[in-house]
Amino acid sequence: MTMDVKSCLFGILADGTEVHLYSISNGKISFSATDYGCVITSIIIPSKTGRNEDIVLGPSSFDGVVCSSSYFGAMVGRFANRIGGAKFSLNDKEYHLDSNDNGNCLHGGLFRWDKILWNSEVVETREGSGIRFSRHSPDGEQGMPGNLDVAVTYLLTMNNEIIIKYEGFCDKDTPINFTNHSYFNLKGQFDTIDTHVLSMNCSSFLEVDDSLVPTGRILSVEDTVFDFRTPKEMGKDFSSMDLEKTGGYDHCYCIDSAGGELVDFATVVEPTSGRTMTVATDLPGVQFYTGNSLGGGMGKNGNIYVGHSGFCLETQYYPDTPNKTEFPSCILKAGEKYSSTTIYAFKW
Repeated sequence: MTMDVKSCLFGILADGTEVHLYSISNGKISFSATDYGCVITSIIIPSKTGRNEDIVLGPSSFDGVVCSSSYFGAMVGRFANRIGGAKFSLNDKEYHLDSNDNGNCLHGGLFRWDKILWNSEVVETREGSGIRFSRHSPDGEQGMPGNLDVAVTYLLTMNNEIIIKYEGFCDKDTPINFTNHSYFNLKGQFDTIDTHVLSMNCSSFLEVDDSLVPTGRILSVEDTVFDFRTPKEMGKDFSSMDLEKTGGYDHCYCIDSAGGELVDFATVVEPTSGRTMTVATDLPGVQFYTGNSLGGGMGKNGNIYVGHSGFCLETQYYPDTPNKTEFPSCILKAGEKYSSTTIYAFKW
């Protein structure tokens, strides 16, 4: 069976620029993504009874994607997650960023990569078929140093995997932290993720302050609500005092055995549909977020998303790494090439 790759006009921006939607199918599962923000707009997989459903959240229309503020399915950079105080120092120079999250910089600040058009091309590789999105991020964009050429490729394999490959090249030393911000719900669009069963090979997580910026302390998950080394329902401890401030999980976990090699670290099982998702990465951390702030958002098929309608497993460097020398370095050296891979694999 061969891959089916299609493209169509998705919409037209206010300045008349055309936006395209790409759809890739292997005959069993499919996904769609747009060159506007590199947004993954759908992932459709069957259940154990053969029912095909879209298992990622997001708007149902082009206008919804343009207007959304929740990063549904988006490519996030230059630095995903938070940088404390919206500033950092590198090579004896201080850089000031947008303060867009309680005095901190979140997901790159006000100039969002999910709100711009990217270059796009269909790609065929030995691993699979998909789309490569690329752009040039000029020196000073988002307050960051260096002219950065960045690309992300989404591939679908015949083994029902979606492979995400990140690339970067810069003419100055610069922090980078790319991730994809897809919200998953293996039941579909109309239920919460409370009964999804998660297991993660993560023995530690990052302590955070009241604004969710890491303090620098790495804590053991042992005997805490943050322990998912043994499979546990995501919602089991939502009401615990440890999660009272966040209303759920919004924490960066340290992946065991992470050292630049691709490792399987997480498995999510949804018992009703029989769908299973596994996640692999070569990055040191993952932000586990349970959609705590989704209440009231308009979703697909007229659905109104509520808190815990979806979960994110955002592979990445640790938040605030530019200010934490004790964390694994996120600095891309001038003239060196950055590459990283994350794989979401599906069964039913």
